Amino acid sequence: MDLTQVLEIASCTDPGMVRSHNEDSVASDAALGLVVLADGMGGYNAGEVASGMATSVITTEVRQLFAKAPPYEIDPTTNLPIAPRIIRDQVLKANTSIFQAAQSQPQYAGMGTTLVVALFYDNHILVAHLGDSRLYRLRAGAFTQVTRDHSLLQEQIDAGLISPEQAKHAQHKNLVTRALGIDPQVDPEIHEYTATPGDLYLLCSDGLCDMVSDDDIGETLRAFGSNLALAAQQLVQMANDNGGRDNVSVILVRVLREYPGPRGVMGKLFAWLK
Repeated sequence: MDLTQVLEIASCTDPGMVRSHNEDSVASDAALGLVVLADGMGGYNAGEVASGMATSVITTEVRQLFAKAPPYEIDPTTNLPIAPRIIRDQVLKANTSIFQAAQSQPQYAGMGTTLVVALFYDNHILVAHLGDSRLYRLRAGAFTQVTRDHSLLQEQIDAGLISPEQAKHAQHKNLVTRALGIDPQVDPEIHEYTATPGDLYLLCSDGLCDMVSDDDIGETLRAFGSNLALAAQQLVQMANDNGGRDNVSVILVRVLREYPGPRGVMGKLFAWLK
């Protein structure tokens, strides 16, 4: 099912005001309904290698697999759509690729990346993430954070050791507890949500949310949301205006209409004919 007429997508990525190069990577495939954002880490360009590998492996592999079977196809062993398994498997494959490259090439030792993957299918959004890059949703004027950071800071908030307000001024914001490519095995957090026409989704690296408050991000999307490219550029500019201490990347996705997956024998026939 081609989602080109269903989803509107815009992205923007920038080195920021301090860093000499950009270790973030973004990728999207509107027809497939797939968007991927990664924020790399590691010395001497290794971070951008890791993030680039993550977005490339996941988009390439998912595209090939869904060309053979659509995401809403039912897995006979689980009686559930194949999409969650496919996304998880490709995240794990990307993890292995990055980890092996880091092990075999000294200049890439210790490299890794955060990750947010969103797949739109069958009136749903499937979200997989690792680290502190985030996904937000603007629905009917309400702006909410959908993902929960895998970070030391978030663990301290959850344990009641510090308040969310104190966390805004903490010194160790960027210590993540999960990332892609650091360990041979990884456990991506994967959830699925109903998507409705008019929803606006934001994927971003911490270069945005560390520099711009959630309230200001939400207000910007409400004000500029009718022009996604302008909204994406405005968010990046705000991060840079506030100091731009890190690379900053955003992907915006608006759901224009419903996109149910074909059902039943005729639906499968229709999907096969396409």
